[in-house]
Amino acid sequence: MKVSDKYKLQYFMPPEPTYDWVKKDHIEKPPIWCSVDLRDGNQALIEPMSLKEKLLFFEMLVEVGFKEIEVGFPAASETEYRFMRTLIEKDMIPDDVTVQVLTQAREHIIKKTFEAVEGAPRAVVHLYNSTSVAQREQVFKKSKEEIKKIAVDGAILLKDLASQTNGNFLFEYSPESFPGTEVDYAVDVCNAVLEVWKPNPSWKTIINIPTTVENAMPHVFATQIEYIHKHLAYRDSVVLSLHPHNDRWCGISDAELGILAGADRIEGTLFGNGERTGNVDIITLAMNMYTHGVDPGLDFSDIPSLRERYETYTRMEVPPRQPYAGDLVFTAFSGSHQDAISKGMAWRQDKGLSEWNVPYLPIDPKDVGRTYDADVIRINSQSGKGGVSFILKQSFGIELPKKMSEQVGYLMKDVSDRRHAELLPDEIYDIFKDNYINIEKLFDITECHFEQKDGIKARVSVSENGRVTIVEGLGNGRLDAVSNALKKHFSITYELSTYSEHALTRGSSSKAMAYVGLTRTGHMEWGAGTDEDIIKASINALVIAVNKLLKKKG
Repeated sequence: MKVSDKYKLQYFMPPEPTYDWVKKDHIEKPPIWCSVDLRDGNQALIEPMSLKEKLLFFEMLVEVGFKEIEVGFPAASETEYRFMRTLIEKDMIPDDVTVQVLTQAREHIIKKTFEAVEGAPRAVVHLYNSTSVAQREQVFKKSKEEIKKIAVDGAILLKDLASQTNGNFLFEYSPESFPGTEVDYAVDVCNAVLEVWKPNPSWKTIINIPTTVENAMPHVFATQIEYIHKHLAYRDSVVLSLHPHNDRWCGISDAELGILAGADRIEGTLFGNGERTGNVDIITLAMNMYTHGVDPGLDFSDIPSLRERYETYTRMEVPPRQPYAGDLVFTAFSGSHQDAISKGMAWRQDKGLSEWNVPYLPIDPKDVGRTYDADVIRINSQSGKGGVSFILKQSFGIELPKKMSEQVGYLMKDVSDRRHAELLPDEIYDIFKDNYINIEKLFDITECHFEQKDGIKARVSVSENGRVTIVEGLGNGRLDAVSNALKKHFSITYELSTYSEHALTRGSSSKAMAYVGLTRTGHMEWGAGTDEDIIKASINALVIAVNKLLKKKG
């Protein structure tokens, strides 16, 4: 028997599938968001959060902008119970935030839950029971009608206890293990619960469809949700919610297509924490909408800080390739990617564009608290000239001439390759200075004087081995005159091929940077110089380039 023969499809298509959701190409408005970090996320931790950590996490979720937060399963443990009581008794629930608690459809658990939520300003009591074929046959050994009765009896008890308990309560029902449940039967159970609660537009009920164990492709799930959307009773008084898990790694797709199919609300967690492979990641979902021009209504403008707090409270780690949040998700190491990003950023700046459309970057990293110089382009042996130029410009204000950037790029690639390591911006800057500004010199120029005489005449003091020699040269400009003086003194020939200069945009704003490229027998040497005086900066660059030629000649 082949291993694959053990498995068969375990989901059910609706009896009358429709595909209206396919006609929609994007989500037009955000769903109602409900964080389940403090319940579903917390129960999946190796070491569940302490009361203090849960309180801090709750405050963080409020800061992000969640208006609905599932805070726990009060009947599960003393910490869960105390957490709910602490939020109520210390008046920690903002007026615009609704807390939510989970309970199984079992009498003693429901009663304990209402003890926990007594006095809540606004709380959702979330009732569930399993409805799948596997659970009915293997766990409960009950018929469809018996399973439905468990849900109905639980709904009746919720309604009775809510009327007897001080507080403001809303209801939610989940047919747990929905993916293995016949879709029309799931609707039948949900409608039976709704018939007990009889919601109305001013007192809505939540029907929540979980992908408890995700077992179908996203388009199948969307078709199932569309059937539920069209066949739920009291539909104008029901908030259709989804609780996607990630067993097939399709939680995001399930949620997005489910919204297109009629869902109003999403339950999920930050960074996708949860049982097994986790819940749907609300950050990714929200930022996906953001990239389509839809404001998700949640504040993820400082994801690095949010991630740091999350990792502290949960002792979980966010992977480096986690969408929008991982260390490397905005980083380009490839030379071609770096070149395109660098040119795209320059294009956007030159054109004064407000809309974002930079190659390889789906969003502006600054919108989530990241930086261009530290996050976008990083240099290793796979990088190219564009990436190195970008780092030098963004971090240090150094704008390399186009011809020089290629040579500098190859230099950095070679260093990275030999070290078998990434080069950080400060290391790139140090390598640049060591090779183009602060090299060991065979000579230096200590002084220059100029006069206008048949062009420009330069009187140059050349220092070699502690001895100073005065040499003169004529040229059509000051740099050309100094260059001709050096050619004569050292009996060397070359062509002054490239010269450029700019004010430094980082560091001292009074300094200038100059670059000189000299060509001799087809080979080009570069020098760079900086000084408050642009002429001195140019001469410094020329001195470096000539020194390098002399070393090659020797």
